[in-house]
Amino acid sequence: MTEIAYALSSEEHDARTLVNVARRAEAAGFRSMWISDHYHPWIDRQGQSPFVWSVIGAIAATTELTVTTAVTCPLIRIHPAVIAQATATSANLLPGRFRFGVGTGEALNEHILGDRWPTADVRLDMLTEAIEVIRSLWTGKSITHRGEHYTVEDARIYTTPDDTISVIVSAFGPKALEVAARIGDGWMTTHPDAEMAERYHESGGTGPALGALKVCWGPDEADARKLAYELWPTSGIPGQLSQDLPTPAHFEQAASIVTEEAATEGVPYGPDPERYVEAVRSYAEAGFDEVAITQIGPDQDGFLEFYERELRGRLGA
Repeated sequence: MTEIAYALSSEEHDARTLVNVARRAEAAGFRSMWISDHYHPWIDRQGQSPFVWSVIGAIAATTELTVTTAVTCPLIRIHPAVIAQATATSANLLPGRFRFGVGTGEALNEHILGDRWPTADVRLDMLTEAIEVIRSLWTGKSITHRGEHYTVEDARIYTTPDDTISVIVSAFGPKALEVAARIGDGWMTTHPDAEMAERYHESGGTGPALGALKVCWGPDEADARKLAYELWPTSGIPGQLSQDLPTPAHFEQAASIVTEEAATEGVPYGPDPERYVEAVRSYAEAGFDEVAITQIGPDQDGFLEFYERELRGRLGA
């Protein structure tokens, strides 16, 4: 059976709201929580972007949820040695309930210190080396590492994880998928692509396949669709642009030519529960082990009430 998780959008909500929604989602029956890790929102209208490691600590203190970053880029703006300590501490706060979702990131978040934005191939190499450094530090041993991209000198983490931390690698293309299969303990993506899921396992991936699903519940179908478009027009931006544009202003410029239809394709919206059930079913039929649902917009309570009333039983959650 496909696990149903709830996903928190750090781009839309401040830290207090994220913690409160996590508690409300747990009360609604969710046992697993994803949370995005951004320095900037995609566009100014989303309006927020708290520091994820602080939020994770607060969620750990107030719930019994499993928490997954979706996703952290451990490459540029924060050195892998520092991320190793942040994740080890999170795992200490969430014993057996923390998963480290990683990816090669976006210039939107990673350019802030003035570093060069590498090509996709280089970032995949950096990710491989970064995970090697992080896993080494999780052991609690003193680590010195002089690699192609990172240097670590006599570093040791003293508050180590109680359990092995699963590394879930985000991948959208074939090269990234091969890296996910080789270095990850699971794979995550944003579309129910059965061919990619099959290729992940054929490439040697033995961990779970996880999928992200944005939804926009609301009592009025047209209003819900409009809200999804207003807050996430970037969903319709194609290809490499999402990785390479550096600021929310640039994303707003690119999204100005995205239609409402393009931005909301594949997004269940409005009050009809069957739309949501069908969207989750598409992931299950494609071979995914877990689907994380993000409710777009401020009405998190409204969606969670709808989930309790109309979806939880239908989804077997």
